[in-house]
Amino acid sequence: MTTASSRIGELLEIVIKEGGSDLHLSAGMPPIIRVSGALVPLLQQPALTAKELEDMLTSMLPPSRLDNFEKNQSVDFSIQYTDQARFRVNGYVSQGTVAMAMRLIPHEVQTFASLNLPPVLEVFSQRRQGFFLVVGPVGQGKSTTLAAIIDRINETRGEHIVTIEDPVEYLFDQKKSLIHQREVHVDAPDFAAALNAAFREDVNVIMVGEMRDQETISAAVTAAETGHLVLSTLHTNNAAQTINRIIDMFPSTQQGQVRVQLAGSLIGIFSQRLVPRISGGLVPAYELLINNNAVANLIREGRTHEVSTVIQTSSQEGMIDMDRSLAELVRKGEVTIEHAYQYALDTKTFERYL
Repeated sequence: MTTASSRIGELLEIVIKEGGSDLHLSAGMPPIIRVSGALVPLLQQPALTAKELEDMLTSMLPPSRLDNFEKNQSVDFSIQYTDQARFRVNGYVSQGTVAMAMRLIPHEVQTFASLNLPPVLEVFSQRRQGFFLVVGPVGQGKSTTLAAIIDRINETRGEHIVTIEDPVEYLFDQKKSLIHQREVHVDAPDFAAALNAAFREDVNVIMVGEMRDQETISAAVTAAETGHLVLSTLHTNNAAQTINRIIDMFPSTQQGQVRVQLAGSLIGIFSQRLVPRISGGLVPAYELLINNNAVANLIREGRTHEVSTVIQTSSQEGMIDMDRSLAELVRKGEVTIEHAYQYALDTKTFERYL
């Protein structure tokens, strides 16, 4: 084993042992891990040199991706670390030297209950067709929630599931379903090409790791309209913003048609935030939009600014308001009111729920 590989292994062990979520490596600095949302420098570790970082990246990066890194100055891939975990790696150039961010992907896919997610997500795992989105900023557990939904389908239904990821994160064991996991840049040139190919693969469920462009979104909506269950993510803050982001991806001449398609194919949008827990670790707060007739009409008519009001007044239908979710966490003694305020979408609404 090379010195670079040994050093990486030592640092990944620390991340796992300390319950960390991420490892950051930069030249001239000691390694830094993220634990319960906070960055913690490993001051007992020596500062990393530029040469060490180059050697570390080269030791992990598949040779076929080296040209990609040199051309784009950044690269995404994943590695298997022993049998304990996988790590999603982003290598990039900062001030002329290599830097890396490594995200821990636990080996075991967790359940809704163990992730403190609402039981209503079970309903969406049993849907046969439609478009379901898990949204939120970077690092809020979207991939983990999607993996829990996929694994629940895998446990309960005999379906053909295709995941399209960049890179592949959670690895699924075959249970009742047949699962194929395709990695962008390795198994397919891009998300849109892999999605379009899925139409010829006799697939029931498609998981798209991220919708980055109009072509991918268009293919995903079409797949949801034509008898597939499509699961994906967007880096948006709430349901209303998600709907607007999708529609705004298209030229104004196409937006009316996209609204009609989305109103008909969308089944739900789940937005989540990981909030520091008083007892340690993180706990999710969440918003859930369920697409009923009222919501579909708002989407078609371009009145998405009213979606938040529908969520707030439809808890009896299973919808969940983010500010209510945060207030409940405060009342249960799970999170401090100060942390809850930081994540509230509307502080006045949040205060009313307390």
